[in-house]
Amino acid sequence: MKKVLVPLAPGFEEIEAVTVVDILRRAGAVVTLAGTVAGTVEGRSGIRVIPDTVIENVEELDFDMVVLPGGAVGTENLKKDRRVKNILERLHNRGRFIAAICAAPAVLSAIGITRGRTVTSHPSVRGELKEEVVTDDRVVVDGNIITGLGAGSAMEFAFKLVETLFGKEKVKEVNSGVLAKL
Repeated sequence: MKKVLVPLAPGFEEIEAVTVVDILRRAGAVVTLAGTVAGTVEGRSGIRVIPDTVIENVEELDFDMVVLPGGAVGTENLKKDRRVKNILERLHNRGRFIAAICAAPAVLSAIGITRGRTVTSHPSVRGELKEEVVTDDRVVVDGNIITGLGAGSAMEFAFKLVETLFGKEKVKEVNSGVLAKL
């Protein structure tokens, strides 16, 4: 059973968060949405999501993967959250998969996780990625780091996460019902 954590901060990009959670759950992952604030968390477009729990309840738990959705405000909120930083550092040091899409690779860069790695991100945060090799690819895998370009690549990103955790056959199985263009 693969366990995935998706921290959800106010201002998160809804497409990126919900697409990732949906596709990973279809693949059989146990995905925990953990709010950085108690109660409902509002995304960048005003869509409200009720997380499964709050971040402090999962801060010491082990996960196979952590996925950060982007969104400009959501990314800044993730970057400022010490609990998120602690989780990322601890799981990265254990060799777990760390994934971020859109603006969220800036969170990884700010704590040094992506130093010297090849990443992609939304163009709006590329100035913050000074110690990374940045590409325009839609999804990039560099070791245990997986990054995505933006909301428009959310489905490809989600399926890359499935492939990483479960393999290519699981991608085919899940996509037989979803019919994404991969």
